[in-house]
Amino acid sequence: MTDPAREGCITGIGIVSCLGEGLDAHWQKLNAGETTVDDVTFAPYSVHPICTLDLDRQIPKKGDQRQMEAWQRIGTYAAGLALESAGIKGDTEILARTDMIVAAGGGERDVAADSAILSALPDAANPDALLNERLMSDLRPTLFLAQLSNLLAGNISIVHGVTGSSRTFMGEESSGIDSLRVALARINAGQADIALVGGSYNAERKDLLMLYEFGGALLKGGYRPVWARGPQGGMVTGSLGAFLVVESIAHVRARGAKIIARLSAVMSERSSRKADPVRPALRAMWGRIASRVRPGQAAILSGASGAEPATGGERLFLTEHADIPIRATGSYIGHGMEPSFPMNVALAALALDRGGLFAPRDPAGFEVPITGALSQVVVTGAGYWRGEGMALVEAA
Repeated sequence: MTDPAREGCITGIGIVSCLGEGLDAHWQKLNAGETTVDDVTFAPYSVHPICTLDLDRQIPKKGDQRQMEAWQRIGTYAAGLALESAGIKGDTEILARTDMIVAAGGGERDVAADSAILSALPDAANPDALLNERLMSDLRPTLFLAQLSNLLAGNISIVHGVTGSSRTFMGEESSGIDSLRVALARINAGQADIALVGGSYNAERKDLLMLYEFGGALLKGGYRPVWARGPQGGMVTGSLGAFLVVESIAHVRARGAKIIARLSAVMSERSSRKADPVRPALRAMWGRIASRVRPGQAAILSGASGAEPATGGERLFLTEHADIPIRATGSYIGHGMEPSFPMNVALAALALDRGGLFAPRDPAGFEVPITGALSQVVVTGAGYWRGEGMALVEAA
């Protein structure tokens, strides 16, 4: 049993997506069933583009803005919103002991340099020598072939002064799941009092869309809600930034802060995508919290990507809990890989704080309105290729 004083809670939320920035904008658009989709720029693929951000509000120095690529600006902006929400932005004493756990991908490539090199190689007398020469001269030496994953954590530290311990996790959806799992475990164990946790993703990148299409993971033929994508499925990726401030009950009470929601459990699993392993993994995690879930007061936020067979496997699991209303957040904001799970935990906390569940976005009728009072949200996620996760978020 966890010491009650060491239980985890969410006190700050910073989110940006195609729906806008902050809690109010997301709540308004979610309840209206609205989303923003770009079906043109990367046709035949769709993306959910990031909203327009006034970067000066969270990244005041132009020099800092210029040296970041889009994914870092999105993440640093969202982190600032989370610190503001928790009431600790600029509090050097607290920030000096705030853990930072960031979920990040491999960073953004220099597409122009990549394209120039690939164009030159076929006509080169010595392709190997040309490749070596161009890599040495065309790319900034500190960034190798792509930006380093821990640059986001570094920029958050520089811009916002978060100077406690720092960890960067890689591994697509699993990194977002484990960032929250480890943060909560450290708080429960008394190894930390407060943590800034989350990540960011820039979906508006030709190189990533190309890589996912090589695996047949993308939706073609225009946007459709997650549950309406047919047996072939497909992802619609979304640009996201999501950070949470998670802290112990004792720490919250000591500083007199408001609790948005309680983070009661975070679990992770990993399985292949053969012979329906997704459902057993989700069942195993559900079994650890089943006795605590109260049908009639609970909802499920699914992070289903739309990619098959993972989404079909998750849907089979969800049909086993037909008495609990379900929402697939990918229908509203798209799938954002690393920050998807933190974003969905943030949206769960938002729903609990506002006392209800947002509107369904499912023409097939798999999602239904909630009838009772909402006091719990189970967040599920099945990675498009690997990685399952589950969290239990409860009302404050």
